[in-house]
Amino acid sequence: MPRVLVTGAAGFIGYHLCERLLAQGQPVFGLDNLNAYYDVTLKEARLARLQRHPNFRFERVELAEMESMEAFFSRHQPEVVVNLAAQAGVRYSLENPHVYVNSNVVGFVNLLECCRHHSVRHLVFASSSSVYGANTHMPFSVMDRVDHPVSLYAATKKANELMAHTYSHLFRLPVTGLRFFTVYGPWGRPDMAPYLFTKAILEGRPIDVFNEGRMQRDFTYVDDIVEGVMRVMSRPPQPNPHWSSDAPEPNTSSAPYRLYNIGNHQPVELLRFIRVIEECTGHKAQMNLRPAQPGDVLTTYADVSDLTRDTGFQPSTTIEAGLQQFVTWYRDYYAV
Repeated sequence: MPRVLVTGAAGFIGYHLCERLLAQGQPVFGLDNLNAYYDVTLKEARLARLQRHPNFRFERVELAEMESMEAFFSRHQPEVVVNLAAQAGVRYSLENPHVYVNSNVVGFVNLLECCRHHSVRHLVFASSSSVYGANTHMPFSVMDRVDHPVSLYAATKKANELMAHTYSHLFRLPVTGLRFFTVYGPWGRPDMAPYLFTKAILEGRPIDVFNEGRMQRDFTYVDDIVEGVMRVMSRPPQPNPHWSSDAPEPNTSSAPYRLYNIGNHQPVELLRFIRVIEECTGHKAQMNLRPAQPGDVLTTYADVSDLTRDTGFQPSTTIEAGLQQFVTWYRDYYAV
């Protein structure tokens, strides 16, 4: 088995990916900086579960610290790298822009350099549906141009895609970028809607519903996301022999580079999403209907046909089943 490194291993998606790899007997190296963007005890609880596996090795490393990154790669020589470490959050990027540049730009360049100098076979990295920004043509396709981000977070993710292509072109580094669409599920982030809404509803507090609930999200259950990542990991991209510089496709290249959407292909209106949480919790939501916030995208909707064609990926979890799993986890974890 190849030596696999998962960055952001104590994060939401990173934790689930590590669990899946370890369950298959795959040795995994995990990196995370355990920053305090949200409750560190939740990250530590995820990490504690991973550390029960004898094949899991963890180090606390900051991607933006090049010396630490270089030392880690020199010691462990990972062959496949899945980069899930990033400063997340759209609205927070309006308040703390420098954190995003340091983590998502400087840290990503350091990772690319390490992958280049240590002959990594395949780098898979998390991009985001937020790169579609001001686009309104639905569903979002990897063939669309993404030149109009509406948050700094989105801009850093677009920058990651550009930098990754540069390294793929210059150094023939096989790279696959995955644009995640609103991931949810057990062990999810406290700053995301499923967690915020469930917590408030169970506590009998009102929830803020932006754009008066007239937003749609392509909510994607975490197990479906992990399945897609696993399928991509084992398929390092090859140069596209049909790629033309006269009519360049944005999702492939003459370099070993690919971009995919990874979502549920089923956008759900926010008010319906809240109704399902009400059903799962058995409690009625009190809603504060508020206007849209700066940086918000009104609708996300993933065209995943490329990923399905190349890997057989098929999301299978309904919003009802996925939210029931989340609410069950939330009640168990917090003894509600």
